[in-house]
Amino acid sequence: MSALFSLDLQAVRIIRATTKQQILSDLSRCFAEVYALDPETVIDGIEEREKLGSTGFGRGVAIPHARIDGLERPVAAFLRLEEPVEFAAADGMPVDCVFGLLSPTRAGATHLQALAAISRLMRDERMHARLVSAPNAEAIYSLLVNVIDRDAA
Repeated sequence: MSALFSLDLQAVRIIRATTKQQILSDLSRCFAEVYALDPETVIDGIEEREKLGSTGFGRGVAIPHARIDGLERPVAAFLRLEEPVEFAAADGMPVDCVFGLLSPTRAGATHLQALAAISRLMRDERMHARLVSAPNAEAIYSLLVNVIDRDAA
């Protein structure tokens, strides 16, 4: 996997959500389950970051992220929404792809590099279209891992 972050197959999900808060809760629960983290610590970290400004950066994508204690290295989760949801994104568009990132508290540059890599990946219109049209979570995971591994090489 990428030198910047880990993405587990179990952390790639297709969900039904109707609000930003529900998305953040589902994302936090996913992180907690897959990476054996405290759910309260995860949601608190993500919500604290979100208070600084929406992590919906446009084009149907949000990248909620936080630095939390209890991690050895950055970990990611990806949620595709069955229907787009209002997320207070920079461009005012609802989001249909949510790429979460959690990093160790002291992961300064590594956290920023991982965010930049996710941002580059998600700005690719063809990739976004493939992620939205993928038939299931396994197909989404394969698309993401192919790009992440290629970029890490």
